[in-house]
Amino acid sequence: MFAQQPPAMSAGPAGAASSHAIQHRVSPYEDNGGTSVAIAGEDYAIIAADTRQSEGYLINSRYAPKAFQLSDSSVVSCCGFYGDATALVTYLKQQMEFYQFNHDKPMPTPALAQLLSITLYRKRFFPYYVHNILAGLDAEGKGCIYNYDPVGSFERYKYQASGSGVALIQPFLDNMVGFKNTSLQDNPPFLPLNKALQLVKDAFTSATERDIYTGDQVEIFIITRDGVRKETYDLKKD
Repeated sequence: MFAQQPPAMSAGPAGAASSHAIQHRVSPYEDNGGTSVAIAGEDYAIIAADTRQSEGYLINSRYAPKAFQLSDSSVVSCCGFYGDATALVTYLKQQMEFYQFNHDKPMPTPALAQLLSITLYRKRFFPYYVHNILAGLDAEGKGCIYNYDPVGSFERYKYQASGSGVALIQPFLDNMVGFKNTSLQDNPPFLPLNKALQLVKDAFTSATERDIYTGDQVEIFIITRDGVRKETYDLKKD
């Protein structure tokens, strides 16, 4: 977050006084690591994120959740700068309360996806330093996953990963969920819930072996027509 610039040297006798001057630079951002994974099914959505918050080689906290339940059908994960993540989630919850009061119904996931996009785009000149994935159910009760860039561009997916472990987990999801680069035939369009849940646990177990910014515990949110259920799964602590 803080960086030092090399001493500024100037010619002439005045240089003797200014040769030891140090210029300090402050960055408003910090990458606190963390990984999230989301999978959409025929009638469910799973989104999971680990709880380790780190800064470089320092672990600030072993329990700093990165997945936040916004409603009975929507959960968002935010990986990156933890301060921006909590500020963004607080703003979204406030807007959802306004929607509830004005329309006398909870905000559906597709509408929340658009709200998140507008919110990120509004801050594009000083963006939230987070990578967001929104998971939930659409109007037909099918699982939906929305993946965002920092300034609000988003797209719907069947599965997605983000954060510091994305390079490790995304190829795994491409093969095991998207059935890419495989010789198997007649692959199902959606995975059963129990298999998707096991894949999420396997993905995080593998990522913690290679990524020092992912670990401690993973919180798994399972979204169905009956609501949101949360499970926890222990990961490596070192």
